[in-house]
Amino acid sequence: MTQARQLKPYDLEISVTAGRDEAWESVTQPDVLHQWFGWDYDGLAAEIKQIFLDEATLWAPEQMGWADGSFLEVVGGDDSARVRVAREGTGRGGPEVYDAIEEGWRSFLIQLRFLLDSRPRGRRRTLYLTGETTGRQVLTLVPGEWQRFGPRVAWIVDGDGHLVVAAGRIPLDDPSAARFEVTVSTFGADDAAFESARESWARRWAPVAADATLTTATDPSPGS
Repeated sequence: MTQARQLKPYDLEISVTAGRDEAWESVTQPDVLHQWFGWDYDGLAAEIKQIFLDEATLWAPEQMGWADGSFLEVVGGDDSARVRVAREGTGRGGPEVYDAIEEGWRSFLIQLRFLLDSRPRGRRRTLYLTGETTGRQVLTLVPGEWQRFGPRVAWIVDGDGHLVVAAGRIPLDDPSAARFEVTVSTFGADDAAFESARESWARRWAPVAADATLTTATDPSPGS
């Protein structure tokens, strides 16, 4: 049995209000990938190239796969589509088992759906917050009803129209403290507006997280 087959299997899917061709372009064209995948840091362009261009094997129609047994596919018509990311395997599964790649995809698919459904204008710039806290504390960062995507990931759009995605190493309902990551996606912000958002989020994040860090494209990437 190969190592890939022993990894935890998962199967994630989102629906988007975009046609199949546009959705496929969103997962294959670097300029569009920058608008939703990951968060800004000095290695993002290289990461996108490695994952989606160098290591992905393209299959027809609208499928790509990777060596770990995972694959991405887009299906749909001219007005709507579904984007699915899955990994086949025989490893131990279930929602109680944490898998970093699976949880990363949950966050990134939320960001892709926001891009295609909300059509934000302008270049995406992100704030990436890391630290140790509880899910309860994270969900107080933005008032309102957070939407869940699995037990460890939730998202909301704040009053400024920024997409906020929170992901933890433990379920959000667990009272324990653990590492959490929060990605705030802004679009079309000039330098002054982006700096204002940075200062606002730094003030919110520091009191609720131990070892609180806020990263933008100009900062060193924090350790995992």
